[in-house]
Amino acid sequence: MRRVVVTGVGLCTPVGHDTESTWSALLEGRSAVGPITGYDATSLKTQIGAEVKDLEPRDYVANRRSLRTMTRHDIYAMVAAKGAIEDSGVDLGEDPEGRNALFTAGDKQVSDPDAFAESSVAARDEQGKADIKRFGELAYSSVHPLFYLEGIQGASLFYVSEQWGLRGPNTYFSGTAEAGLLAVARGYRAVRRGEAEVALCGASDSPIFWWHMAAWDSFGVLTTRNDLGAAACAPYDRDRDGTVMGEGGAFLLLEELEASRVRGATIYAEVIGSGAAVDTGYMTSPDPSGRAVAVAVERALRPAGLASDAVDYVAAHGDGTREGDASEATGLRHAFGDDGLLASSVKPATGNLVGAAGALNAAVAALAVSRGAVPPTLNLEHVDPACAGIDWIAKEARETPVQVAVALARGLEGQTVTLALRAA
Repeated sequence: MRRVVVTGVGLCTPVGHDTESTWSALLEGRSAVGPITGYDATSLKTQIGAEVKDLEPRDYVANRRSLRTMTRHDIYAMVAAKGAIEDSGVDLGEDPEGRNALFTAGDKQVSDPDAFAESSVAARDEQGKADIKRFGELAYSSVHPLFYLEGIQGASLFYVSEQWGLRGPNTYFSGTAEAGLLAVARGYRAVRRGEAEVALCGASDSPIFWWHMAAWDSFGVLTTRNDLGAAACAPYDRDRDGTVMGEGGAFLLLEELEASRVRGATIYAEVIGSGAAVDTGYMTSPDPSGRAVAVAVERALRPAGLASDAVDYVAAHGDGTREGDASEATGLRHAFGDDGLLASSVKPATGNLVGAAGALNAAVAALAVSRGAVPPTLNLEHVDPACAGIDWIAKEARETPVQVAVALARGLEGQTVTLALRAA
């Protein structure tokens, strides 16, 4: 089996449009969480989030025609993918033999539904009730002709491959945080097994959009402490009450170790394994035993023959929900013991990027290995006893050598994915 390394990291987050600005913001403890400004959120219980602002899509998308059918989800994928490619310095070439792989992910659910909503309102009868017959008569002329094209779930797979000519193995993973980390794990396996020479892999999402927020608002997993603003999301804290949405994208460029050395590439870290498991809790209520976390960690370390005590840092899921944080902490204690493992969550700063959250954690883990620093868990004032036994790096970043790191992502339905990296 071949050795696989990370040579490019591309980020687009609410705290920065690129990797360096995002990483600096994370280490400095800056948060982008605040009142939602993209639409009127007063009807929602949760009215705060972390938005990507002042982004000019034309700076990242070469095909202006494609911009007409891109949603924010797709644009964030383009920004992050471009960042990873340029950061790696790799020459992707024409790829006639399909040796450049692409794996993307996210939780894209719909195109911009504004035009659809307008048509639905126009189709009401005299009593203001929905008139399906009238809607059918009006839909052809009143619904935007590109509405369904914009809503194609895996559209980012097309747009990214179109711009950079990636013709190798490819897949779009649909889901929450686990999906983005699965995309990176699939890229790792493609290069390791010789299916591809290069793999561009990551995810993007825009869950702060009103359509998604209306759904998340009903799940009971969001913080309702709107008055606290940036301090509302507090993973592992005894007073936490839920997560906060964010948006953006995260991509990694993976390639074979010797090839990267030959071309003189900068190596962030070596990917040494991935793991996955699922718990048996209710859809939005994880198994309190955290067993899936412990199993996924062990599986990620197994290929390199490493024991858990070799791990220096975990880029944790830490979404700020009561049951989620407690079960994650229990699982990490099962995997690493309770002697003060270093772990942190960046969600209080960037918000929960949902489908892209796992890919962001992979980037955080790679950067921690490369830069010898780990970002803090903001807003952590008093550790919940259920989350004790772990050093959550509260409030301030920490400079420390990181030889081995693990990225962790947990899905809404109990899926758990891990990725292990070490210094190359």
